[in-house]
Amino acid sequence: MTPPRTEPGSPHDHAAAGETTAPHDPAEGPADTTLPDGFQVQIDPRCISGGNLKYLFGGSPARLLKLSDAALGMMSADGRTAVHDRATGALARRLLDTGIGRPRPMNGPGPDQVTAVIPVRDNQAGVDQLLQALTGCAVIVVDDGSADPIRATGEQVQLIRFEDNRGPAAARNAGLAAATTDFVAFLDSDTVPSRDWLTILLGHFSDPAVAIVAPRIVGRPLYGGASIVARYANVHSSLDMGPAEALVAPGSALAYVPSAAMVVRRTAFLGFDESLRVAEDVDLCWRTHAAGWRIYYDPIAHVRHDHRESLRALLGRHRYYGTGAAQLAGRHGATAAPVRSTIPVAAAVVALLSRTRLGVLVAAVLALHTAYRTRRLLREVPGSTGIAVSVTGRALGWGLLQGTQALLRHYWPLTLLAVVTIPAMRRYVLQLAVAEGVALWVRHEVLQDRSPGVGPVGYVLMRRLDDLAYGAGLWQGALAAASPAALRPILTRK
Repeated sequence: MTPPRTEPGSPHDHAAAGETTAPHDPAEGPADTTLPDGFQVQIDPRCISGGNLKYLFGGSPARLLKLSDAALGMMSADGRTAVHDRATGALARRLLDTGIGRPRPMNGPGPDQVTAVIPVRDNQAGVDQLLQALTGCAVIVVDDGSADPIRATGEQVQLIRFEDNRGPAAARNAGLAAATTDFVAFLDSDTVPSRDWLTILLGHFSDPAVAIVAPRIVGRPLYGGASIVARYANVHSSLDMGPAEALVAPGSALAYVPSAAMVVRRTAFLGFDESLRVAEDVDLCWRTHAAGWRIYYDPIAHVRHDHRESLRALLGRHRYYGTGAAQLAGRHGATAAPVRSTIPVAAAVVALLSRTRLGVLVAAVLALHTAYRTRRLLREVPGSTGIAVSVTGRALGWGLLQGTQALLRHYWPLTLLAVVTIPAMRRYVLQLAVAEGVALWVRHEVLQDRSPGVGPVGYVLMRRLDDLAYGAGLWQGALAAASPAALRPILTRK
């Protein structure tokens, strides 16, 4: 069972002997990670090869997990286990922490244990719309220095007003400090959650190690006549973390979740850094993970977001996001690197990008070497050769895409310099810009069947403008910080 929690600032619980116990410091991580009886975990089908549950390969970063006969006996034929004793609890925890297992909680706290905190500045209409959508929970609206004071009324609605603008981090912290419930849901004033979003997310908190859970942030419904900017922003927002559920961790497939919509456990909350006006959510997620807490993304829960529809506003926002990279690099070092790769994959990508016969040969040799090493690591796994080839192919494909994006997004000033000074680079960069844009269009619009989407020409154009805006912000932030840390790629041996 989970030990009783003590809320920050509340009287200490008294032990049986009359002694007092200090509240647990969230910076020390969860005091107990024991999963409750009835909690279920489902193995990600992508980690199962040939229907054999004994050898599981996956997670992020990818790893091999070999299950004992005793562990196999605790699971159903489709890879599900339910916690009912110490052994099943240990197995479930191991599956969750490797990212190979997906949480399937059977129950959780109710909405009455949640306070929604809404930071807002000059958006009365958004607050009115959001308050109508929130039911069953208390609400705290924090007016962050609006020119016209925000109005918010209701039986369970509290209003806090700052006379000056302090930023969203300070507004959210103030709202949480005023809350008395065990859980706090942060919602920006330009969002509207679906009716069942809290029910879906709160179940994850039955795992005492979970500190933050986030929904998928989607665009609002668009109708005929919407501009290309509106359609692009609606289905390719940087706030939309995609359709796949995931354990959130720096360096993984999903490094953070946005604070535009997230639910936090008060006793695990480390506080937003109020000195940050941008990327404060990334910083919170990385500090929370470093402290030992878990963060989970559940895209079944949806929150609608009103995205910017003018080109100037959209690109200005993305440039602003780019400026946060330098501040993250100053706080988190290599974790904020724009490019991360192993040396063999990076060398193979550079060789392929050379578009020479020698480059193709070098890439082929490196790919074969990587596949051979991977097969040796998986030699006990049935079908290890096929898995090794697949893993190597995905690594090279992702590396090639990452390398191309680096040239067009993070390092575009250098790419532009090369285009201006080396005539042969002009056609090459144009081809890369089109090929990368089309590949991403197919991946995001065709394979995920997003609608209403953007055609390939419109997508490539918007993608390139998006990259220019973000890259400009990245370099602006690096120059302002007088540090190249946010621009420095990280290469590892393996």
